[in-house]
Amino acid sequence: MDFDFSRLSTPERYKLMGSAITPRPIAWITTLSKEGVLNTAPYSFFNMMGAEPPLVAIGLMRLPDGSYKDTTRNIIDTGEFVVHLVSEKDVEAMNFTSIDAPPGFDELAYTRCETVPSIDVAPPRIASAPVAMECRLFEKVEAGQSTIVLGEVVRFHIDDAFVDPANLHVDAPAMHLVARMHGAGWYTRSTDLFQMTRPVFANWSEEQD
Repeated sequence: MDFDFSRLSTPERYKLMGSAITPRPIAWITTLSKEGVLNTAPYSFFNMMGAEPPLVAIGLMRLPDGSYKDTTRNIIDTGEFVVHLVSEKDVEAMNFTSIDAPPGFDELAYTRCETVPSIDVAPPRIASAPVAMECRLFEKVEAGQSTIVLGEVVRFHIDDAFVDPANLHVDAPAMHLVARMHGAGWYTRSTDLFQMTRPVFANWSEEQD
């Protein structure tokens, strides 16, 4: 079955794409307003886009009236934000910070999560997150009812328990990260893994002889 997206409504397109493009990693973002009010919210339209420069991309949807959400406004106003990855132990706190609170509401203050100061940007880090990336706004793209933000990672924090400093090997399974799945409220754990080796053309060619 195929769908002509020009004939579908925004909610219908969202439903098809959000249910099929899975799993999606979660960017748990902290920002500060110009007045210094902390905002925390999760976004699953997110991924790494490169290493030179080191970029992450986040899709930030607008409110129904077309105005910016706090996260978007704060990033545009200050040019700074912190992206955290979400472990299973933080899922309830992460979910709470998705609440439809009024502007200026400090979501994280009503969870058990503590923050620690960042080094290169003003928004604080969530202490319990296994990974936190301090970012500065690299570029933004206004696309209809969404703002796509490219953030340059200027400082990368990872819990000592999950990285070998000698070879930079990251024990990703041990972080117990979660991701978004199909439909409202559905998530997945990073379990039931399998591995495949990327093929090398020269080796493959020899096997064909």
